[in-house]
Amino acid sequence: MAELGRAALLVALGALAFSSLVGGFAAWSGRRRLVLAARNALVAAFGASLVASAVLVVALASRDFSFEYVAKTSSRDLPLLYAVSSFWGGQEGSLLLWLLLLTGFSTTAVALNRRLRIELLAWVVPVLATIALFFAALLVFLESPFQLQAAPADGAGLNPSLQNPYMLIHPVLLYLGFVGMSVPFAFAVAGLLARRTDEWWVVATRRWMLAAWLFLGVGQLLGARWAYLEIGWGGYYGWDPVENAALMPWLIATAYLHSIMVQEKKGMLRVWNVLLVILAFELSIFGTLLTRSGLIESVHAFAMSPIGAWFVAFLTLTTIASLALVFARLPILRTQTKLESPVSREATFLYNNLLLVAFCLTILWGVIYPLISEAVLGEPITVSQPYYNFFLRAFGLPLLLLMGIGPLIAWRRASLRSLGRTFIWPFGGALATGVILVAAGAGSSPAGLIAYTFSAFVMGAILLEFVRGTRARAALSGRSTAASLLSLISLNRRRYGGYVVHSAVVLLAVGVAGSSAYQTVREARLLPGDTLAAADYRLRFERLADRQAANHKRRRAILSVERQGQAAGTLEPGKNVYPVSERQPLFSTEVAVRTNWLRGEDLYVVADQINPDGSVDLTVYVKPLVNLIWIGGFVFILGSLIALWPDAREQRRLALRYGEAPVAITA
Repeated sequence: MAELGRAALLVALGALAFSSLVGGFAAWSGRRRLVLAARNALVAAFGASLVASAVLVVALASRDFSFEYVAKTSSRDLPLLYAVSSFWGGQEGSLLLWLLLLTGFSTTAVALNRRLRIELLAWVVPVLATIALFFAALLVFLESPFQLQAAPADGAGLNPSLQNPYMLIHPVLLYLGFVGMSVPFAFAVAGLLARRTDEWWVVATRRWMLAAWLFLGVGQLLGARWAYLEIGWGGYYGWDPVENAALMPWLIATAYLHSIMVQEKKGMLRVWNVLLVILAFELSIFGTLLTRSGLIESVHAFAMSPIGAWFVAFLTLTTIASLALVFARLPILRTQTKLESPVSREATFLYNNLLLVAFCLTILWGVIYPLISEAVLGEPITVSQPYYNFFLRAFGLPLLLLMGIGPLIAWRRASLRSLGRTFIWPFGGALATGVILVAAGAGSSPAGLIAYTFSAFVMGAILLEFVRGTRARAALSGRSTAASLLSLISLNRRRYGGYVVHSAVVLLAVGVAGSSAYQTVREARLLPGDTLAAADYRLRFERLADRQAANHKRRRAILSVERQGQAAGTLEPGKNVYPVSERQPLFSTEVAVRTNWLRGEDLYVVADQINPDGSVDLTVYVKPLVNLIWIGGFVFILGSLIALWPDAREQRRLALRYGEAPVAITA
């Protein structure tokens, strides 16, 4: 089996080398048969990667400890699902997953766009193959998952932090997002190489970028949920470098998805959009570097390896080559269309882009500054949460406000009178919300009050758009309100799907503001019979309880809970101890959460330490509105799927606009 896996990787390496080199020559020389051969080689590389992946999955599922990788990441008593998830729990497996997804995406993207002009598609294949070739080379020469050894009696086991249901899907979604950024990058670079710089590549890849953006967004939300339940610190996002590694390309992709509307509508921002695609791709490579190279210490960095230098070299080369290509094509990239007014929809999109990119670069500086300080001064200077929180407020609040302003402003130019008429209802609703919140005592946190007020403004603007559009459809068709609303969304999926996503961001903003600015925190050491009060709750420590699970022992503190004098059930925070694991930590913190959906709050309890004398150190949080974050995740998925759903009318319109006859290419 190991020989089959190694052979499959060698086949993938050879096929990708052929696709990259021969495909590049074919695109340059215009030889159709070689173009098709390079495309077929790319498909063959996907098949070989699939075989190699199947070999590793079988080895993990059967606990074949003669594979060094299996012995490092699995054990006999590890449940099957977690044993299979070890595929991406270590260095070599995660690189193989990258290769599998990239060759699969590449094959799919080329197949779906096979009707594009052949001289354009000819360049897409070698660009994608070159990216995949890098990962195949790492697997063949440096980090093969098919190294053999004398099989030990048992394996080292999977990192306890990864033995969580959310970790069965969270890493995969992030990898789908990271890898998905390669497809728009390849099409953009292909357009530059083919000297075709209009919107064709935007049309071909918009849904690819949207899908990658969706995967990254959902992956981060699942990661936040995992952190909330697993780490036991009362939060869901700690500005960890690896968390930031996923956030940065998502921010750039968000900017791109807004600015391409300006390019499609007005023919503007061509250079800017190409740069955004390049930046999103390079940040996805940078994110993989942070996670898998061992450059930084992180609770999320589950693999350490000396391959960081190779990633840095690849990142540097691709960045220099891409920017040089953009510079060479500037004369044909530039457009004569100018911004007509600073008060217009395209202007708000530009402001949105500038804030998103500035926020991303601020985060990037916070991530790399410790590395720079260590290289220069000999010791890392940590960038702490207050730095990130300051810029979150500085950039996040204006971005929140722009979400409400942008959809209500006209293209090209808007008059002050029309703005006054348009904004009166959202502004009035936001003002009323602010007054009510101040009266209710929410003024203790100015940032939270501003976030709530801006969120009310944005929701008012979104509701106004839906109401106006539904009324117009009902007047034209004479159908019911519900039917008119569904018709409105189906005929404008991209626009109204975006509004649904905006409403998800509003829920996220309200949830973050409420759970951080207005939470209650209490700490105490309790012996059996002691009580602790937090907000409306009183907790009584009853006893300790031990239970044995398949591959670990569970130790729990049994707490009875009262709310306003009424019994409200029990909570069982504690620790899981993994005696088989040779990794650190040998235990995981298991929090206990009681969710009150009507009040929109969580009672969140952490057993920080269970002491030999039978006492327990507890931290209790009462977190208002935190559940809006998770509800917002479902709304985010809904809006993204609406925007992703194929629109036959849009496809016909784009086919008429960009469906030019193929240029002759030699056989």
